Amino acid sequence: MVLARSALTGVWFAARVPAIAPGCRAEMPDPANVDCPGVMPDMDLEAYFARIAYSGAPAPTLETLTVLHRLHPAAITFENLDPLLKRPVRLQVDALMAKLVAQRRGGYCYEQNTLFAAVLRCLGYRVATLAARVQWGPPEGVVRSRSHMLLRVELPQGPYLADVGFGLLTLTAPLRLQPDLEQATPHGLNRLVGSGDEFQLQVRLADNWVPIYQFALQEQVSADWEVQNWYTSTHPDSTFTNSLMAARPVGDLRYALLNDRLSVHHADGTVERRTARGVSELAAVLQTFFDIRLPAGANEFLRRFTKEPA
Repeated sequence: MVLARSALTGVWFAARVPAIAPGCRAEMPDPANVDCPGVMPDMDLEAYFARIAYSGAPAPTLETLTVLHRLHPAAITFENLDPLLKRPVRLQVDALMAKLVAQRRGGYCYEQNTLFAAVLRCLGYRVATLAARVQWGPPEGVVRSRSHMLLRVELPQGPYLADVGFGLLTLTAPLRLQPDLEQATPHGLNRLVGSGDEFQLQVRLADNWVPIYQFALQEQVSADWEVQNWYTSTHPDSTFTNSLMAARPVGDLRYALLNDRLSVHHADGTVERRTARGVSELAAVLQTFFDIRLPAGANEFLRRFTKEPA
């Protein structure tokens, strides 16, 4: 036990420092395959670390969380190819390891944050999944369901917010779960604003604070996410079954794709835009800028997102 101070209330309390989970080590695992019995099945930490190019000592600390949070979204792209291909999106850890790690694909929030939570738990972090109501994008007055997954990570320093799966505005660093504190990340400023018993995540764009999503601290369970994941990946009115999307932060840049339109967002606020001319160029954009290994049959369905005649 250690003495810790709540970031939300300022009250000191006795907190348990998470232990490394059975089968996980405080240094880089060796041999290559390391399982985490009793935590998450089929979790090959060495393969995950290789996928995101992590070579540190994975102790369950804020420093490790910060590094993993920066590397994960840069290596594992936010994308929605499977819903567009009408393929099932599976949230079991072994399926996520196969797709996002072995097959070098990406995924959307449920896949990204489920995998990240599994890795963190394997390392000994205490993690809860939370649900957010997205406020970025919809017209004024439109209220969306609580459909976005994010993570609360308990640390000796207090609770932190982690989210490696929000497309263009994906966080690239964990945020202290403390209201009215401007927090710098590798890709700009964020803050949390209290709203009753909830929090609103905001991002600084130009000279304005813009809302991203609003969330409560009630922990969600896997059954909640199975329902949301099924709706998001199959409903004919879902954004994810109608538009091609990809996003990836690299260095101080953010790459984003919407259908055939690529945008490159620079740290100074400037944006470069280009349109892919045909299927082959769109496929090249996905492979080059987003490092996606395209699944079989991808070229045929990409045609619907270009102006290339059938």
